[in-house]
Amino acid sequence: MKRRTATVVGAWLAAAALAVAVPDTAYAAHGVLIIDGAAFPEPSGCLALGDFAPPVVANLTDSGVQVRTGSGCTGGIEHVIAPGEVYAPTAGRSVYVP
Repeated sequence: MKRRTATVVGAWLAAAALAVAVPDTAYAAHGVLIIDGAAFPEPSGCLALGDFAPPVVANLTDSGVQVRTGSGCTGGIEHVIAPGEVYAPTAGRSVYVP
């Protein structure tokens, strides 16, 4: 009986250690990000903003979206667009969805 209990506990501890050690799977925000009228369902990563007209970003996802001052999601964070918020970046060149 003691051996069986030890085996069960050992297997449980090994499974718990494996669950903690395995990195998270890729995550995309659930919902839609709209940039200048173009919809991006389940967005993730870096998205460029337009070069000529002032952009408008509507965050209809479950995640905050960073407006970055540089292209390719470089530079500082101008603003974090909260879920449900519509924002018109002034200096933003790209958006990053973590």
